[in-house]
Amino acid sequence: MAKVLMKGNEALAEAAIRAGCRYFFGYPITPQNEIPQYLARHLPEVGGVFVQAESEIAAINMVYGAAGAGARVMTSSSGPGISLKQEGISYIACAELPCVIVNMQRGGPGLGGIQPAQSDYFQAVKGGGHGDYKVLVLAPATVQEMVDLIGKAFDLADEYRNPVMILGDGILGQMMETVEFSTEKIEISNSEKPWATTGAKGRKPNLINSLFLDPVELEKHNLHLQLKFESMAKEVLWENYQTDDAELILVGYGTSARIAKAVVDQARALGIKAGLFRPISLFPFPKDALQEACRQAKHVLTVEMSMGQLVEDVRYNLEFKIPVHLYGRVGGMVPTARAVLEEVKRWVSSGEEAGNA
Repeated sequence: MAKVLMKGNEALAEAAIRAGCRYFFGYPITPQNEIPQYLARHLPEVGGVFVQAESEIAAINMVYGAAGAGARVMTSSSGPGISLKQEGISYIACAELPCVIVNMQRGGPGLGGIQPAQSDYFQAVKGGGHGDYKVLVLAPATVQEMVDLIGKAFDLADEYRNPVMILGDGILGQMMETVEFSTEKIEISNSEKPWATTGAKGRKPNLINSLFLDPVELEKHNLHLQLKFESMAKEVLWENYQTDDAELILVGYGTSARIAKAVVDQARALGIKAGLFRPISLFPFPKDALQEACRQAKHVLTVEMSMGQLVEDVRYNLEFKIPVHLYGRVGGMVPTARAVLEEVKRWVSSGEEAGNA
């Protein structure tokens, strides 16, 4: 298929349809509104259902119902809307239901603004709602990668019976790039989900539940979930860029990683041995790959549009053996390559030894 020029949000929505998504429930919020707008127009063309719910809370509970019936279902939002969905996401994770949740991040806290940010990282990777649970989190850096990862997200959701989140931002959602779609036609039948509540005629009833009043049973269920979350470790995804001989490693995801890659090229032109490590899966985090990329690094610098969230996981996964620094912009401000390059120069010339982070 020839490449086409599309806005990120619309390309993601088209990819979701091609991945077999047939139900979408959501509520408007900038900067992701093109996703529901596109799906409202095109889902009915393939026999799908689009509902603009009365609230984000209603939308996520509609997702719960459709997922419980075995459908491929998705919702999308940004910042405050994802916060409102957290109770429902916790229910869905506990009930072991597959779904895809898209967060095009915007500045916060509170109502914040409509400009891009990456300050929802903690909310995404730590299980933003109540209880001990995790969602798989994938962080694309290009419109094409959003297209590619949405199909993978639905497959992972079905495989693990767990929510999967696509963590983007306002820039990725609004930018236009050329994309190419898979021509594979995907149809998911309820027979592939024998646990689904599709009517008990001819079989025993299925029960989907997140309420366990017996503490023994609730602990047993939690232990089962934790084993599942641990089994997700093999789903790590990452990108290395010029890390083989790098003495300073930049770490970033999404839009920030695109900026950091340009900084690596500029630093190399100045004789600075810089490289980029880009986690694509934020949960599970590619710990072993990060350690390998940083094996001879003297400094690590995270580039993010937050006050410092990714940086905490980088320090933890490097076991505090290498100085890990932060360059962050917030409130909808985007890091510039020039400013990040100056930060690289500062740490390269600092002479600080590893172990003194």
